[in-house]
Amino acid sequence: MNSDKRVPQFLSSDNVKLLFDSVEAFLFDCDGVIWKGDTLIDGVSQTLQLLRSKGKKLVFVTNNSSKSRKQYAKKFHSLGISVSEDEIFSSSFAAAMYLKVNNFPREKKVYVIGGEGIIEELQLAGYTGLGGPEDGEKRVELQSNSFFEHDKSVGAVVVGMDPRINYYKLQYGTLCIRQNPGCLFIATNRDSVGNMTDLQEWPGAGCMVAAICGSTEQEPIVVGKPSTFMMNFLLQKFDVSTSKMCMVGDRLDTDILFGQNAGCKTLLVLSGVTNQSTLEDPKNNIQPDYYTNKVSDFLHLLES
Repeated sequence: MNSDKRVPQFLSSDNVKLLFDSVEAFLFDCDGVIWKGDTLIDGVSQTLQLLRSKGKKLVFVTNNSSKSRKQYAKKFHSLGISVSEDEIFSSSFAAAMYLKVNNFPREKKVYVIGGEGIIEELQLAGYTGLGGPEDGEKRVELQSNSFFEHDKSVGAVVVGMDPRINYYKLQYGTLCIRQNPGCLFIATNRDSVGNMTDLQEWPGAGCMVAAICGSTEQEPIVVGKPSTFMMNFLLQKFDVSTSKMCMVGDRLDTDILFGQNAGCKTLLVLSGVTNQSTLEDPKNNIQPDYYTNKVSDFLHLLES
């Protein structure tokens, strides 16, 4: 992506003011940046308060499709952070908005391999979602006379993070994509792993998406990071040019690439998926503008 092979700067008292003054809106990823699982990362709350007090706009852009924006707002509040729904851009919301902007017919249904968040955002956008958690316990008996029925009015299959993925869902999604004329295959994101709990990384939506790629021999339309689809919505909502935005994330191939594709400044935090050796690996060609250990370094550097 980056022929200029930029060299990332470690965030320090020498350059923090330059970055801070050049940015009007900070875009934050959530898992591994704001929290891990259900545990807030140290100093995040105070840092966000400081940024707000200095008049910076805050936006939360997450690839985790398991929750809707409303459910994310609740999670922030439960962790003691005040965030409004319209400051949250989740990949579950992006999937519903993709259908909306492309005039997906209301009478068509959407089959969901994923969580409640996708179903809820589809409903809010006026669409009927099938599957999701409801199909989490369904089983398939493979007998010689088995015939699997699927809804012929499904016009899109949306695949996201699904801890209850099973063979039933795989067959349902596969039949819709292969047999329903013009059926869309939409991926909320392709993250390989994520901080689903406080203590370790778990397989991300990427492996669920890969399963459907394998059975359908098709590639999905990806609506989450690094696709700039969500950025178009952000730009409509917040009157800030991308050159005055900074994307703060813990993943090079989603967060940092998303920021770079859109023309934002980028800050990698080492509190989630990416560690320093991955960043410095000669094979890595995605370099942020800045990197630091965690979000609260901002607070300490600005205060010092």
